[in-house]
Amino acid sequence: MKRIYLAAYLLTATALVSNAQEMKTLPHAAAAVSTPQSQAEIDFEKDVHDFGTIEQGANGTYEFKFKNTGKEPLIISNAQGSCGCTVPVWPKEPVKPYESSVIKVTYDTKRVGAFTKTVTLTSNAKSTPSKIITIKGVVNAKPVEETMPVKKVEGPLAK
Repeated sequence: MKRIYLAAYLLTATALVSNAQEMKTLPHAAAAVSTPQSQAEIDFEKDVHDFGTIEQGANGTYEFKFKNTGKEPLIISNAQGSCGCTVPVWPKEPVKPYESSVIKVTYDTKRVGAFTKTVTLTSNAKSTPSKIITIKGVVNAKPVEETMPVKKVEGPLAK
């Protein structure tokens, strides 16, 4: 019985592979795909930032500085955070050769605890068309302010 299933699987896989069509690239998507001719390069000062220990509600924004060390304009077509709590902002215009720019990454520090989040960049960089930058740290809960209970006084002494 196992042989019949295996034979059916192999026949189906062979039929699918032999009938596969050539993938066509749309003209507007060409900038997002690294081509052999692309001479753009992305070089980060650092690709991991450690916030250390920060307080809940603190500023969770960091700017990753980078430079296009290539010979052609660098186009970052997308930046995707690993979750909704990590929001990247990247330059939408091409970065000219030997010019610098930043990618601003903001983490929602309302969430308490340790975190390690990534942002995946898609660009036309020759050697790294897909690049991951990382933020990490620990968010401590805000201290709770204790208040003394107030007893309500009624009667002639109350004002």
